[in-house]
Amino acid sequence: MKKLFIITISALSLTACTKSIYDYNEQTKAADEVPAPTLFSNAVRNLSDVLTSSNVNTNVYRLVVQHWTTTTYTDEPNYDFFTRNIPQRWWQTMYKDVLADLKECKRLIPASVGVTAPVKTNQVAIAGIMEVYTWSILVGTFGNVPYTKALDINNLFPVYDDAKTIYENLLTRLDAEIAALNPAEKGFEANQDLVYGGSTAQWLKFAHTLKLRMAMLIADSDTPKSQAAVEAADASAFSSATDNAVFKYQSATPNNNPIWADLVQSKRQDFIASATLVDKLNALSDPRLKQYFAPNDNNVYVGGVNGSTNTYSSYARASAKLIAIDAPSLLLDYVETEFYRAEAKERGYVVAGTAAEHYNNAIRASIKYWGGTDAEADTYLARTDVAYATATGTWKQKIGTQKWIALYNRGYETWTEVRRLDFPVLAPPTSPKSGYPTRYTYPTNEQTLNNKNYTDASGAIGGDKVDVKLFWDKQ
Repeated sequence: MKKLFIITISALSLTACTKSIYDYNEQTKAADEVPAPTLFSNAVRNLSDVLTSSNVNTNVYRLVVQHWTTTTYTDEPNYDFFTRNIPQRWWQTMYKDVLADLKECKRLIPASVGVTAPVKTNQVAIAGIMEVYTWSILVGTFGNVPYTKALDINNLFPVYDDAKTIYENLLTRLDAEIAALNPAEKGFEANQDLVYGGSTAQWLKFAHTLKLRMAMLIADSDTPKSQAAVEAADASAFSSATDNAVFKYQSATPNNNPIWADLVQSKRQDFIASATLVDKLNALSDPRLKQYFAPNDNNVYVGGVNGSTNTYSSYARASAKLIAIDAPSLLLDYVETEFYRAEAKERGYVVAGTAAEHYNNAIRASIKYWGGTDAEADTYLARTDVAYATATGTWKQKIGTQKWIALYNRGYETWTEVRRLDFPVLAPPTSPKSGYPTRYTYPTNEQTLNNKNYTDASGAIGGDKVDVKLFWDKQ
């Protein structure tokens, strides 16, 4: 027995001597390389999540545009985005969780086994379209950002590129992706494409509609470029609600609607309807009121005061439809597309139809998307304070106000349109920390770790302040 014991110990010692300590760091159950389609799916999911989320550590746009306000914590409705370092989370998600995955996806596609060359071309183009989409959000949020030198693991201190130059390059890139797409060939498989289920033709429509959206953003800062891009994209952009870019959440975790997780699963009562929106919906007898919100405990639709504490039971709150575990999210839709066309007509761009027709189409599509009927839309559009010919104000006020209503639950897009069209005019909250926010400040990490480039970028845009206007915001 003693001899056996000695031999066993010797054998173990020999084995131990041949194993390096670094071997213990090997992730034996982790994949060496993630498949390209998985990276695409993950990037789109992460993008949808951050745009949909109501978590105040990430997405506070519903509060900024006064669709919602809060009950207890009043920092964000009062434009305090620093206490929770909200810009850092937004920046990190866009760069690390979306753009990095899309870049790696494109790198891996050419080596994909069992995929034909035309399909690979389409996959690269679709991933590229989503890159353009994401970069446009980063530029629209911060202004100058790291672009040409970004996403390089060997470059820890990337320079910031000029926002206008980035935007022009994005439009050029988008044209290249449109030219590369072949709708007769497949793209990603249905279970990999969480937006269009593998339809390259729909991605082509999406790309043209994204071009329309991006072109309208620069309508005041570069009218000729805007007009040319809009006129080129119009006929191929979304033509009905069936074209909507919808991210479909599921009825089980973890692939659930983020708002459900924020409000239902967590049982939090932090958010209520803002009086700014509820009062407007009530005044117009808008049929979407009961689709957007649930009434207060007295079965009345009342909105809370922006920037003040509010008692949850006294005010309307998000509707059951909105907080459902499988409630979908929109990345781009027919409603906003028709509003862009109405605006384009007013600006003198050559697009089909009239401004009033597109305005009516947008409102009708919004009402029906939320569960309303054609009859309700007819009644609403017949009101003198809604009808395009008789509603108050300039075309910017008419379109801006109705677009602000229709883009409910799409906080970032609503914020962009409020900044761009300057309507509706939102009254300040009770204790604002600044003027109306027209951008996010740069993340704290950039200020401390990339200070030289941060300082240069801040100076170039007129200071790292929330109320500094971006290059396209001319009014």
